[in-house]
Amino acid sequence: MRNKLTIPKNNSKSVQQLIKNVLSRKNSIQTKQIKLPKILMVTTFPPRECGIATYSQDLVKSLNTKFKRSFDIKICALENGNHCYGNDVDYILQTNNPISYLKLADEINSDDAIHLVLIQHEFGLFKNNENELLQFLNALKKSSLIAFHTVLPEPNLELQQNVSNMTNAVDGVIAMTNSSATILKNDYLIPKDKISVIPHGTHLVEHTNKEIFKKKYNLLGRKVLSTFGLLSSGKSIETTLEALPTIIEKNPEIIFLIIGKTHPSVIKEEGEKYRNMLEEKIRALQLQNNVRFVNEYLALPDLLKYLQLTDIYLFTSKDPNQAVSGTFSYAMSCGCPIISTPIPHACEVLKIGTGIIIDFENAKQLAKEVNYLLDNKQLRKNISLNGLHQMIPTSWENSAIAHAKLFEFITEEGISLHYRIPEINLNHLKKMTANFGVIQFSVINKPDINSGFTLDDNARALIVMCQHYQLSKDTTDVELIHKYFNFIEYCFQEDGCFLNYINEKKEFTNQNYQTNLEDSNGRAIWALGYLLSIADLLPTELVEKAKKLIKNSFLNVSKIHSTRAMAFTIKGVYYYNLKNKTPENVFIIKELADRMVQMYKHEEDKNWQWFESYLTYANSVLPEALLFAWLATGETKYKTIAQISFDFLMSKIFKNKKINVVSNKGWLYNGEETDPNKIGGEQPIDVAYTILALNEFYTVFKDEEYKQKMKIAFSWFLGNNHLHQIIYNPCTGGCYDGLEDTYINLNQGAESTISYLMSRLTIEKSWLKSKTRKNQRKNIIIK
Repeated sequence: MRNKLTIPKNNSKSVQQLIKNVLSRKNSIQTKQIKLPKILMVTTFPPRECGIATYSQDLVKSLNTKFKRSFDIKICALENGNHCYGNDVDYILQTNNPISYLKLADEINSDDAIHLVLIQHEFGLFKNNENELLQFLNALKKSSLIAFHTVLPEPNLELQQNVSNMTNAVDGVIAMTNSSATILKNDYLIPKDKISVIPHGTHLVEHTNKEIFKKKYNLLGRKVLSTFGLLSSGKSIETTLEALPTIIEKNPEIIFLIIGKTHPSVIKEEGEKYRNMLEEKIRALQLQNNVRFVNEYLALPDLLKYLQLTDIYLFTSKDPNQAVSGTFSYAMSCGCPIISTPIPHACEVLKIGTGIIIDFENAKQLAKEVNYLLDNKQLRKNISLNGLHQMIPTSWENSAIAHAKLFEFITEEGISLHYRIPEINLNHLKKMTANFGVIQFSVINKPDINSGFTLDDNARALIVMCQHYQLSKDTTDVELIHKYFNFIEYCFQEDGCFLNYINEKKEFTNQNYQTNLEDSNGRAIWALGYLLSIADLLPTELVEKAKKLIKNSFLNVSKIHSTRAMAFTIKGVYYYNLKNKTPENVFIIKELADRMVQMYKHEEDKNWQWFESYLTYANSVLPEALLFAWLATGETKYKTIAQISFDFLMSKIFKNKKINVVSNKGWLYNGEETDPNKIGGEQPIDVAYTILALNEFYTVFKDEEYKQKMKIAFSWFLGNNHLHQIIYNPCTGGCYDGLEDTYINLNQGAESTISYLMSRLTIEKSWLKSKTRKNQRKNIIIK
């Protein structure tokens, strides 16, 4: 629809100027959207069948999925044959044609939009053309990076000089393991500050029960060993075949899957000689019933299914200089216990209970270790979990962040990063929800029913489902709303209070009588009030039950003295009052808000505008509650203190376009400065509460700084944190439990997942409001 401009007859200059400003702003926005800085990746690329081609395709996809309006990735395919490329390849470098190198450099230099060139390097790709590659690098007038997929130790003088010349010609070097970085530094004398270690990316996997996939591939009842990748003699698959007779003696149900086609370059040089040798050995050892070839270049989803059904993954490469293996990484990300030969990658990763190392070409040792693992189910499970904790941080999402941060640094901020907001995904919340309610904890992404249930989690889950139902009007949400409400009702006691902790047998635990439950009671009232704020969308019977329950819970609110419990209660009563305005509701809000005002006045000084002498957990809830108190009562003292205290809090937790919520490793006391070295212990729940409060303050005050901070806070989940790693897992829809100093707690429990969803749904609602306002502004009617 075109903009409607109704011009008054007097056609005043001010009206003409307004039209000119509107059209100018529109043209300016369109212009900004046209050009993005280009990043050119020089690499092999599908349909060429090559490990680096697959790697590059995954990297490009992850960068485009993770970021928006940040850069435009272009591909220059390395070609030594005649592959037919699609529209995603913009340039082709004929690696055997010396003229092609300088021609490509000239094309790159003449394109002002190209800001960075990234070369994926493997020695075999530029065999006999090392000088031409160096000429290409020296001819480039753009920022450049080179990623080494192989790093050979103890180089001769010629190799050392060749690598040194390449690295001197670029602005930065990427190594994929710490051992490779050490070799580059010590053996090739490359400056340490020029090297960045970015591990080979791995795929996040939901980890479906392996029996489902075994049934799909007719492997039920079999113990599965597997290996995959493009076949060549360097894989030393014959080592496993020689070990199988000994393995079969103890485990006759074993089957060994050899997954993958023969490498195209091997086919070119020697045909199927290697595969034929393996088939002959299988016949000679009478292994036909225990070995299966999957002679395909599998699509990623199929490959991940095969790896998930694998009981033990075998990596038997006989090349001691193989720096890194994508096949190895993928297997670990699928939770496979791994037995591997000691390539540098394996030695670096398979430690502290994450796998087993064997000698090169040692069939006897391999058989012994396989039988040992097959006899120890718990050990396999422990190795699998340890491996996942080791590999999940190397996910493609985190690889994308690491690469993008490096791009930003190398181009001296010529590239500005903008995180792409994921689609709303309730899968993990639903997976965590049993018939009784949402389960408290998980092991990685598997619900741990032994952890029981809490009122806290089910109250927050009720709010999330009400948020989602408001936006989606999906009637299936109502079933979960009922479920979480019923849990809250189950926790209500005759004395007018709620209990919090329930075990897997639906029994209240002793912890309820050893812990202060005021905060839990406040959260329950918040949840009930939020439910009643959307009463017109819900079944009448549910609404009436919720009204009765919230009124009964008011019996004890005057006894609440916990600061946060008062804040949660104010929020709940405020939401309830939106559709059920009564003097009683306003009285409760005023009574609790006045207590908070008194606390604030007692602690306030010129450098400390807060309700307590320290900042602890759930801080944003306090000023947000006073803001609600002002909205409900109109008393300006609440508004004033709400804004002053909130801005004070924001000044403490937002620095350098990042949020660092107060850590549970140590509160921030009056008189202390924020310690930049005190990192870790950040919880998703604190980021979520901050986002909810920022949204409310922006709605009331229309201060764009609040809106910008809300985006920054949400990007914490996406990787804008001190570790530059994702907290939200887009594969499962779950959220990791915490950001620590050097690692992320990878369990995806209820609190963290619900906190993410609260944040995501708040962002969605804010975006929809903004979109509505923009659409309204499009139809400008000037009278």
